[in-house]
Amino acid sequence: MVIWLIGLSGAGKTMIGKVLYQQLKNKKQATVFVDGDDIRAIFAQSSLHDYSIEGRRISAERIQEICLWLDKQGIDVVCCNLGLFTDINNNNRNIFSTYKEIFIDVPIKNLINRDNKGLYSAALNGERSDVVGINIKYTTPLFADLIIKNSQKTKDINRYVEKIILMINKDVM
Repeated sequence: MVIWLIGLSGAGKTMIGKVLYQQLKNKKQATVFVDGDDIRAIFAQSSLHDYSIEGRRISAERIQEICLWLDKQGIDVVCCNLGLFTDINNNNRNIFSTYKEIFIDVPIKNLINRDNKGLYSAALNGERSDVVGINIKYTTPLFADLIIKNSQKTKDINRYVEKIILMINKDVM
C-alpha cells in the first residue's frame, strides 16, 4: 500500500506523514516513510537539485519508482511529495497494490504568510523562479481520496491522521 500525501511546500505533508507513519508502523513493521526532500538529499546529484519542471519530473519519477519497488516487496509506504504531475498521480492508481492519495490543502496566502522555508518570499522578491505555487503552476488534484484542509495547528494533526487511518481501514478491509 502506498499513501501519497501531496500539497504545496509548507502545507504540512511531512508533519502529518511522520505521525501517520509512526501509527502505521506500530501495526505493521514493514512500513517506511519516504519524503521528497529526503530523496533529493540521498541522490545528491546536480540534476536532482534542479527545481525546474524537468528536474522536478526526474525527482517525482524516482520517488514513484522507489515507492513501487517497496510496494512490490509488501512494504507499506507513507510518501510525502508535491504531487505536481497529474499523470504520475493518476498512474499510481494502476501500478501500486493499493494507492491512497491525500491532498493537504492550505491556501497559498497562508503558506506565503507562514513561509517556513523562505521559498515564497524568495520567489515573490524575484530571487527564485522555480517555486511551485508562485512561478510554477500547481494543479489541485481532482481525484484525491481524501482532502485535509490543514489548519497548520499542531493540535489538529492527530485528528487528520485518524481520518486517514479510518479511510484506509474502511477501503482496505
